[in-house]
Amino acid sequence: MEFDAILIPPRREAMIKQGHWPDRTINDYFDTCVAKAPDKKALTAFRTGSEEEVSFTYRELAAMADRIAVGLSKLGLGKNDVLSLQLPNWWQFTALYLACARIGVVVNPLMHIFRERELSFMLSHVRSKAIVIPKIFNNFDHETMLDGLRGDLPDLEQVIVVDGEGDNSFEALLSGPKWEKDPEAEGILMGSRLGPDDVTQVMYTSGTTGEPKGVMHSANTLLANILPLCERLELGEDEVVFMASPMAHQTGFLHGMMMPVVVGGSAVLQDIWNPIGAISLIRDKKCTFTMASTPFLSDLSKTVKESDSSVPSLRVFACAGAPIPGPLVEQAKEGLGAKVISAWGMTENGAVTTALLDDPDERSVNTDGCPLPGMEVRVVDAEGVPLPSGAEGRLQARGSSNFGGYLKRPQLNNVDDDGWMETGDMAFVDNSGYIRICGRSKDIIIRGGENVPVVEIEAMLYKHPAVETAAIVGYPDERLGERACVFVATSPGQSLTFEEMVDFLVQQKIAKQYLPERLEVREHLPVTPSGKVQKFKLREMLKG
Repeated sequence: MEFDAILIPPRREAMIKQGHWPDRTINDYFDTCVAKAPDKKALTAFRTGSEEEVSFTYRELAAMADRIAVGLSKLGLGKNDVLSLQLPNWWQFTALYLACARIGVVVNPLMHIFRERELSFMLSHVRSKAIVIPKIFNNFDHETMLDGLRGDLPDLEQVIVVDGEGDNSFEALLSGPKWEKDPEAEGILMGSRLGPDDVTQVMYTSGTTGEPKGVMHSANTLLANILPLCERLELGEDEVVFMASPMAHQTGFLHGMMMPVVVGGSAVLQDIWNPIGAISLIRDKKCTFTMASTPFLSDLSKTVKESDSSVPSLRVFACAGAPIPGPLVEQAKEGLGAKVISAWGMTENGAVTTALLDDPDERSVNTDGCPLPGMEVRVVDAEGVPLPSGAEGRLQARGSSNFGGYLKRPQLNNVDDDGWMETGDMAFVDNSGYIRICGRSKDIIIRGGENVPVVEIEAMLYKHPAVETAAIVGYPDERLGERACVFVATSPGQSLTFEEMVDFLVQQKIAKQYLPERLEVREHLPVTPSGKVQKFKLREMLKG
């Protein structure tokens, strides 16, 4: 497979000179961990249903990664071939990624919720040579699905099934045979590794707009995100990282899989989100850090409070994906005892901005943080002219962790000659350099020539006790151009009428011209794998 990561070479000299690219790969960090602390617990993975818990020391994980790497090579995979991973947060995911790094195979993580429509496009587009899937996960038969797709995927030579029963099982092909003792093993493991600027990951955007694009990253661009985040949040070798956010999403991949290895810490994985189970794992394994979207923080905080339990070891909860309601930060501080850190980023660049550890809690409520070292952000108007502090406009980002480009779609890279990338978000920057996301550029509602403050109203709605999830989208109006519709998923046992919503917003002192004209109550709102509401689907509902 050939990769057109055209955005990497022009940055190399400056990024190396400025110290933002370490010019290393995950192999270097992993080898250091094995040499320095071979018997330290590297990974613990909890599996829902069987209640199975599997753990590896660094020595054991290295042996398994080498075994799988040689096994993949025996199946014909080598440098620049693509291996897709449609797995939940199981130990096999981490071991496969480390194995791929050993032999230069490019990893393509795929969310386990993807079905025929998404997979047929993605696997064909990235020309996957093999895919690893669960036999059954969450009562869905992935093997049967892939059997139905293979006829339309000529590049897909191998389907490897975790818990499979035939010759194509993960256990029979990769984790069972002691491939690391094969006479050819040493040459295989050292002969074709990728360099720091080679494409190592292709991850598809989660689709808030409905159009998936293959985001290409190198070791340098990924590590340029992880290293400054660890420094800012003071994450080190004593860290025990709890990860329930899917590792097939950039948050889980970077901070649940790569980061523990980079700092020499430990990872604890949960495959199906369950706040009660999360509390148990965090307490039992003494987890210190996690990163996830707002719904995870809300669930964990509420459950700690309702169950009268505690998670005393948890030090930091980095929260991204949606604004954090003020009451939730207060609840998390009281219940979890952890510092809540707001963050903003994208598949294309990981976390770009975060609040600081010594910031007052209000910073994580009212802002999405300030840029990490190596990254810059700015807000521009419709013509691309930079705007002053406080003025809302298009958010652009540039720097060390920006991606290498969209696979086979360089015309969509949306990066100018100076390296500024259009994020698709609307924002403003305050006088301290902290940003506030105001919504997606396509999510702006202009009623009668005036912009409706969508994010601000959504944040108000989250304060209502009946509201579990809220999102506002526009719909056409002949006179005003657009009107605003609120979609709400209510908390269990709660209800909300349009009149109650309006009364509540009036009590919040909202300007009457900003009051939404419509309310739609649903049991659940459509979300991306990372927990972001898919507003394009809400607009489709209104058309129906």
